[in-house]
Amino acid sequence: MKLSFNLTNKVVLITGGAGLIGKEFVKAVVENDGIAVIADINNEIGLKVKEDLSQELNTNNIDFIKLDITSKYSLSNCIEYLDKKYKRIDALVNNAYPRNKNYGKHFFDVEYEDFQENLGLNIGGYFVTSQQFAKYFEKQGYGNIINISSIYGVVAPKFEIYEGTSMTTPVEYAVIKSGLIHLTKYMTKYFKGMNIKVNTLSPGGIFDNQPELFLEKYNGNCLNKGMLNKNDLVGTLVYLLSDMSQYVNGQNIVVDDGFTL
Repeated sequence: MKLSFNLTNKVVLITGGAGLIGKEFVKAVVENDGIAVIADINNEIGLKVKEDLSQELNTNNIDFIKLDITSKYSLSNCIEYLDKKYKRIDALVNNAYPRNKNYGKHFFDVEYEDFQENLGLNIGGYFVTSQQFAKYFEKQGYGNIINISSIYGVVAPKFEIYEGTSMTTPVEYAVIKSGLIHLTKYMTKYFKGMNIKVNTLSPGGIFDNQPELFLEKYNGNCLNKGMLNKNDLVGTLVYLLSDMSQYVNGQNIVVDDGFTL
């Protein structure tokens, strides 16, 4: 059988699909002949992104559904909608990044309740979303789950690159992202014999108009390019979605220009 990176007719649901990285993932799926479903908790923004990308790419292969990744009811409605409309779901990309209003504080300022809530929203949300989709995948006979983690799920934060700025790496972020990598491994082994593969994609920093001082220090820890652009992850995503990676399972693929070395 000839393998291909082509995603022809593959139905791919992307949580947080209306966000910075999510939009690039949607575009990548469509540009490789797949059907991209934006799943986002914000109905207005999600519909706007669907409309804008559909016009930009001149395609009818972008869909939208409102989704709360922490709600079994919302997930059940989502899966039912996709099954009824497309008769299949090929892949789930866990890309959402929910957080409460107090997220992002420095270590000594984090309250227990906020720590607990943010872990629940993220790890809990990724867990229950994967759980519900995996039930569908098991009945379908196949499935593909891709979790979006981070370099700070792999190594401890390099706090020195934040000196002189108001930025930091929230403690919740490091715990969440490292937890997702192990959740991937757990699910991969638990799904043995179900033909459901699970992998993690861990990006390095994505350029989003950060302070120059931070960018200079960050880039000094990389090997060539430095800070990634938002579209630098799509090649790896398409690989993991395609038949070319059919036996890649339980892996964490780091895309960071050597930052974690």
